[in-house]
Order: sequence, then C-alpha cells, then structure tokens
Amino acid sequence: MAKHNEVGRIGEDIAREFLIEKGLIFISANYRKTYGEIDLIFKDISNKLIFVEVKSVSWETPTLNHTPVSHETHRPEENIHPQKIQRLKRVIQTYLVSHEMVGDWQFDVIAVFLDQKNKTAKIRHLKNIILES
Repeated sequence: MAKHNEVGRIGEDIAREFLIEKGLIFISANYRKTYGEIDLIFKDISNKLIFVEVKSVSWETPTLNHTPVSHETHRPEENIHPQKIQRLKRVIQTYLVSHEMVGDWQFDVIAVFLDQKNKTAKIRHLKNIILES
C-alpha cells in the first residue's frame, strides 16, 4: 500500500473512532460512486445525517519549504478544491435519493495530523460546512 493511502486509511479510522466517542452513530465508510466518494457517514441522536470528509497528514510528510507539518500552521482541509466540492455534493445527493432519506443533514471535515513515530494524532473537526463553489 502506498504511504499516502496508508496515512489516509489510518486517518479515517481515527476520525471514525473520534466521532463514535462523541456519541454519533456510524452508518457507512467509503460510499463510492464513479464521480466521487464520501469518507464517513454518521447520524446523530436526532437522526440528522452527517457526511464527513477526512483529510489526513503525517508529521513525517515533507512540505514544500521542508518545514515540519504542524497542526497549527498546516491546513489539509484546504485541499478540498471546487471540483471536489462539486463531486461531494453530487455523491451526497445520490446517497440521499438512493436511500430515500429526508430531513436534515450536514457536511463536516476532519483534519487528522498523525505522528506515526509516537503513535499519536491531533484532530481538527470543522462542523456543518456549507458546500458552495
């Protein structure tokens, strides 16, 4: 498995456990369509669906200026570009229609900063992001 795929898988696992600990109910992971994917799907106690995009980075990942990655200065969630937003909106709408879901939903982003050497992680959870582009 490529290093970036491993970092992504670990980040999604950490994000899933983080949200379960927050009391959310896990529904699905890696809901895929040919045009995009939702990393995690949860619901809260009011049955609101929560679609989650996970962006992970390892402390060991080199940056352009060769400075260490920091959760204070590095923002992997900024890698969600307009084309990605369009694909996310399409996948979410497809999920809602194909599962005959009605009611409230929201889109969250979780940034996971992995320190694989020390086996620790820091998490930044951005809630209820508006999907515009």
